[in-house]
Amino acid sequence: MKLNDCTHCYGPLLRLAIPVVLAQAGQMLVTLVDTIMVGQLSNENYLAAVSFSGNIYNIVMFMGLGVAVAVTPIIGKRFGAGRGGSVSFWLKQHRLLTVLVGLAQMLIMLGLWALIPYMRQPEAVVPVAQRYFMIMIFSILPTQIYYGARQFAEGLANTRISMQITILGNLINVLCNYLFIFGNWGCPRLGVYGAAVGTVISKVFMAVAMEMVVRYNRQFSEYSRNTRRHSLGLKAVAGLFRLGIPVGTQMTLECSAFAIGGIMMGAIGAIECSAHQIVMTFTSLTYLMVSGIASAITIKVSVFNGQNDLTAMKFYSKAAVHLTIAFMTVTALTFVFLRYQIPALIIDLPDVVAVAAVLMLVGGMYQISDGLQVVYLGILRGLGDMTYPAVVSGLAYTLTSLPVGYILSFVVGLGAIGIWIGYFVSLTLACVLLYRRIQKIMPRAKNEETTTTFA
Repeated sequence: MKLNDCTHCYGPLLRLAIPVVLAQAGQMLVTLVDTIMVGQLSNENYLAAVSFSGNIYNIVMFMGLGVAVAVTPIIGKRFGAGRGGSVSFWLKQHRLLTVLVGLAQMLIMLGLWALIPYMRQPEAVVPVAQRYFMIMIFSILPTQIYYGARQFAEGLANTRISMQITILGNLINVLCNYLFIFGNWGCPRLGVYGAAVGTVISKVFMAVAMEMVVRYNRQFSEYSRNTRRHSLGLKAVAGLFRLGIPVGTQMTLECSAFAIGGIMMGAIGAIECSAHQIVMTFTSLTYLMVSGIASAITIKVSVFNGQNDLTAMKFYSKAAVHLTIAFMTVTALTFVFLRYQIPALIIDLPDVVAVAAVLMLVGGMYQISDGLQVVYLGILRGLGDMTYPAVVSGLAYTLTSLPVGYILSFVVGLGAIGIWIGYFVSLTLACVLLYRRIQKIMPRAKNEETTTTFA
């Protein structure tokens, strides 16, 4: 395939991807805003507690997000094939599954909260992290409801609604942080815990707003009304859950590698943990922006799969790869050349900035691999291939990132940078394995029921 074969795909793909990119970036901005505003308290223990709590929270959140993401190719394929009744059927099953998963996440988080004192964190960090994490537990159910409704909308190729709601949610989060962290306008001064309160309030707003859109927006309301014609089927809900498990496993393993790396960083020291939180915030931001392109290519591939248009699938996949390489090259150069200036925007502690600058260098090195592997995942999900990426994640992250990071940090003695070298190795390995998978299955993609056997 020549480069100019797919240049006509850039515009349509970007028009679909940019709202997702902004929505994804908006989600990450919640963490960035919390980090910046907590950083103003000039206490490395507070920042370390936010980092530690966020790492554990993200593991649980991505478990549920994987289940939500799995519905997008199902909806997209049926939408592309003109099967509106089947879309309504899956919407009803997905709503029930979303609530059940959210409640299960809350129970898991309560169990993890009880284990925080045994996770070898600095003594001054533990009580702050426990209290912060307890507040954050109340945000997980609305987060899951928001993602469930959002992924349904994206399956119908509407990515703008979630962008708009995310922007409003971020504004609410900033306002709540201003009110509750610093005690402005007569509100209680909660310090670091005010950031958690702001997150809960913003997530509740986003969940309610997104669900209202699905029920009453003209594009979605017919599907929502037609759910009354269908009954809840435990077999269908269980099938949807089984479909989402590989995606959730893949996301959880990847997130766990970074989260456990953050926990190991806390065992090194509060300064290293704070530096890790700062750099991880920025690398996660670029990751989530590229995952917007991945979401767009999932939508395109699933729709064209439903239409049995293999040529369009290949052209759009190639275009997504080109856009990702271009964007991540820019971010890589930015991280390398501004590795001291970027951390200094967050916190005015020279020791933390110095460690963060070293981590920024490694983060810049793996930008392209990170971007490509998430786009390859998007292509595979659009094709209905859910299980293989989970196996790749187990190999690349669990069996590579954590062992390599641990050995380099604690055995070889490289400290904080060793954990990040482990990230670089695992992301590069995942990128190669996922690319080979696409090369193997793309030519065989046909209009088959590859995603599920139900409805």
